[in-house]
Amino acid sequence: METAASGVTFRDATDADVDELVALVESAYRGDSSRAGWTTEADILEGQRTDPEGVLQVIKSPDSHVMTVERDGRIVACCQLEHRGDHAYFGMFAVTPALQGAGLGKVILAEAERRARETWGAAEMHMTVISVREDLIAWYERRGYRRTGRTTPFPYGDERFGIPQRDDLRFELLIKRLEERAGRLGDRTP
Repeated sequence: METAASGVTFRDATDADVDELVALVESAYRGDSSRAGWTTEADILEGQRTDPEGVLQVIKSPDSHVMTVERDGRIVACCQLEHRGDHAYFGMFAVTPALQGAGLGKVILAEAERRARETWGAAEMHMTVISVREDLIAWYERRGYRRTGRTTPFPYGDERFGIPQRDDLRFELLIKRLEERAGRLGDRTP
C-alpha cells in the first residue's frame, strides 16, 4: 500500500531494501554523519546500530512491517511497526540527517500510528528510548507519548546494539493511547 503525503511515499520494505535501510539507520544514529541531524547517539554509543540480518529478520516477521519513506525514488526514512496483541511497537525510526528538523518525523509518526490503529486495531503505541536521550523523549512527549518509568537494561556486552560510552544506559518505555478519529466515532456532542 502506498500513500503520498508531504512529498513522500510510504511503502512496506522488501528484502531488496535491506542494505539501504541499514545505511540509513547507521547514518541517522552513528558516526560523524549522524551529527548533521539531531537524533545522533554518537556521544553515547559507538559501533553499529543495526545489521543486515536484524533488518531482514524484522522485514520477514509475520507480525512486523518496516515502513519505508521515499522521496524522489530514494529511501529517506523508515520505521518498524510490530503487532503485539492490543498494542503496536514502534521502533527502528530513522530519518536521513539532512532532512531532520523539517517536520518529516511528525508526518511519519502520524502515519505509523494510523497504520497500527487501522491495520491491527491497536489501542496503544509502545516504544523504548534510551533514557538519557532527554531531547528525543521530549519530542515524543510533544506528540502525546508519556513516560512510564518502566525501564529495561541496555544490553551491555552485545555489540550488535553498539558499544556504550557510558555506564548508565537503559531503555524507558513510552506509551501513547491511539484514539479513533472523531469522524469514525460519530458526533460526540452532548
